[in-house]
Amino acid sequence: MEIESQLLSMTESFLFVAGEEGLTLTHLAALLERNEDETLKILTALHEDYDQDSKRGITLKSYGGSYRLVTKSELADEIKKMLENPKPSTFTQAALEVLAIIAYKQPVTRVEVDDLRGVKSERALHSLTGKGFVAEVGRMEGPGRPILYGTTDFFLDRFGLASLKELPPLSLEEEKEQEDPDLFMTKFQEAFSIQDEGGIDA
Repeated sequence: MEIESQLLSMTESFLFVAGEEGLTLTHLAALLERNEDETLKILTALHEDYDQDSKRGITLKSYGGSYRLVTKSELADEIKKMLENPKPSTFTQAALEVLAIIAYKQPVTRVEVDDLRGVKSERALHSLTGKGFVAEVGRMEGPGRPILYGTTDFFLDRFGLASLKELPPLSLEEEKEQEDPDLFMTKFQEAFSIQDEGGIDA
């Protein structure tokens, strides 16, 4: 069976979107509108393409009945270096503003963050939550019981903080101006040499 390049591309796209959860053979077959035998041949062809091309950094693996894309084992040392030496300098301005506000004002609701910034923060907040820097820490008492957000242990670890007490302090004069989101962001940039150049998409 000669595999059409479009089928290989579709399969790769589906697996990429599925992420760490992967896709079962049955699910993938349904997405491709093929039977399971044909789908298995497509997966085999895709796996061979990855392994035969030294320029590709990923390959295809099956875990617990699900297929997913993973990095090649020979790149494990390089991947480990990246994970052990993250660069928190890659934040968009929106993500940096939101993270800084939450760090200093937590626990805080999304609406409170929006009010401070003067713009919607949903996308930046979703990105920070997905990256593990921010998490839900409870709900505020009152109408609608809005979600309260705070920073995580992952945040502390990535910024080299033992606790929130090690955040760069605000002076008495600055504390009176805490309604200015630029204040929080500036403190972050000064303390951690952060540049708002992209990275965390927000």
